[in-house]
Amino acid sequence: MAKLSLFAKRRQRVRTQLRARAGGRPRLSVHRTGRHIYAQVIDDANGHTVAAASTLGKDASGAGVTAAAEVGKAVAEAAKAAGITTVVFDRGGFLFHGRIKALADAAREGGLEF
Repeated sequence: MAKLSLFAKRRQRVRTQLRARAGGRPRLSVHRTGRHIYAQVIDDANGHTVAAASTLGKDASGAGVTAAAEVGKAVAEAAKAAGITTVVFDRGGFLFHGRIKALADAAREGGLEF
């Protein structure tokens, strides 16, 4: 068995806690790289992505805090269009600050509850 990195351990811990607390709600999953930030609303019961948004294809200058906030608003609008208002926030192995926090705050302002 291979040794897990600290990131992988954090990711497993977060997902395990989410499964216990989700209560059938869809999951707002966030992934961050140096160049882009991605967000998906995933229905784990059916295994389908319901809504998604990212900085790919945008003319945004990088994937900073402002770009993350735009992605948060966009994914909230897409989720509301699909009829989803409550989700659980899956930050993956990323710490809840900076771009991840900006995306979450913008999604809350956009109408998602978590």
